[in-house]
Amino acid sequence: MGRFAGKTIVVTGSGKEKGLGQGILRRFADEGANCVVSDLAIDAEAEGVAEDLRGRGVKVATIACDVSDPAQCQALVDQAVAALGSVDVFVNNAGIGFMMKPMLEVDPKDWATVIAVNLSGAFYCTQAAAKAMIAAGPKGHWGCGRIINIASQAAKTGFPHLPAYVSSKHGMVGLTRATAVELGAHGITVNAVCPNHVTTGLGAQQNEYFSKLLGFDTVEAYLKNMAAKNPMGRPGLPSDTAAACAWLASDDAFYVTGEALNVSGGEEMH
Repeated sequence: MGRFAGKTIVVTGSGKEKGLGQGILRRFADEGANCVVSDLAIDAEAEGVAEDLRGRGVKVATIACDVSDPAQCQALVDQAVAALGSVDVFVNNAGIGFMMKPMLEVDPKDWATVIAVNLSGAFYCTQAAAKAMIAAGPKGHWGCGRIINIASQAAKTGFPHLPAYVSSKHGMVGLTRATAVELGAHGITVNAVCPNHVTTGLGAQQNEYFSKLLGFDTVEAYLKNMAAKNPMGRPGLPSDTAAACAWLASDDAFYVTGEALNVSGGEEMH
């Protein structure tokens, strides 16, 4: 019996091996939570993520969702409740960060796509999840639920060639604060986690792009330089972000809301 036994966590954008979403779900599954794997499509890779979680002894549902579509976000929450009984922790993790171009060359369609997924998607899912949490009612001292937004170091600092991504992640912090103010009355906390660079599938694409942009001969040299600049001597890992999410969802964090928590090894300090 773990501290999240009997609770259900939904993580958007969690159908990729070695991704942040998978890392978060693994941590919660190891502490007893039933899990919903959700991604744009439930393909063989997403099913593999689900099977790994089932192997950890919890119930798992797989639900496809395009978070840029509010109707699909509502359906995700409705199907999660139907399959597993409740939505107690909802993590807005789905995001696009691979559209890397100088600001003057960004296509308006690409800008709109990134904002639609990273920011609007988090809003649509938060709205749907919060309604379900309020309808279910409080669970004692723990309250009605937890909503956690996976922002980024780019929610605190500007980076070149990522104007839409940086803007969307800054906006996600604003969304976190605004919804925390309203949902606190319902016993729901809303917080953001701001990881530094993590080499997931998305992170690998960024490594390739920025190593060339900054003039490094190899990706390995770029990563070595990145590690050298970090006080802890390495980039982030999915497990670092997962640990922060687990704390924010725990009883210990019941009085923490509206925060944007840096998980960056000291690389970001404001």
